[in-house]
Amino acid sequence: MSVRRLAPKELQPASFVFTEENLAWAKKQMEKYPPGRQASAVIPLLWRAQEQHDGWLPQKAMEYVAELLGMARIRVLEVATFYTMFNLEPVGTYLVQVCTTTPCWLRGSEAIVAACKKHIHPHEKTVSADGKFSWMEVECLGACVNAPMLQIGSDFYEDIDGPVTERLIADMRAGKAIKPGPQNSRTSSEPEGGATTLTDAALYDGSVIGKYKVAAPPEAPKPKPPGAAT
Repeated sequence: MSVRRLAPKELQPASFVFTEENLAWAKKQMEKYPPGRQASAVIPLLWRAQEQHDGWLPQKAMEYVAELLGMARIRVLEVATFYTMFNLEPVGTYLVQVCTTTPCWLRGSEAIVAACKKHIHPHEKTVSADGKFSWMEVECLGACVNAPMLQIGSDFYEDIDGPVTERLIADMRAGKAIKPGPQNSRTSSEPEGGATTLTDAALYDGSVIGKYKVAAPPEAPKPKPPGAAT
């Protein structure tokens, strides 16, 4: 687990409060739990605070959520610093999260990282000069059969490489819509080029139904009489 620290003081806002709409939403979340158990709503409230504050979670937002839920500030800080879904420092309008876990790495995630370094910033977790992008390496994003992949916002982009990553960044920078999902000819998690196993049509047309015979178990060897040669 990497060390996660709050953003420097010069980047921290002086205060934070929910908008009226978000406060009403937060109170509804808190009502889902029995009296005295409102702390159970800490993760959704922190997530909404992050969404309100341009995609990252400042210290004042954590303190505000702690007060709202009647929690000790350190307890909320523990949650926010443990879960990597919470960004503790400013991010770009588009946060590009590159999976570099083993399956993606074996399939070329290094080229995707290189594209991010070239077109966003040489260092991860750093906002690009135009403020539109930041990128970071993350652990498994859960689509290993379509590796390599990355996540932008709430969408996933699979079956990518360096050039495809460069195109995605260029299109977003130009304000063009990009389509999530596999970026090659695949439309599912099927192997590239189509299925290679279980391709016999007889497996699916019903012609083999009833033809399978269960073999009788072999007879157990008869015990030898006492004193018999082994």
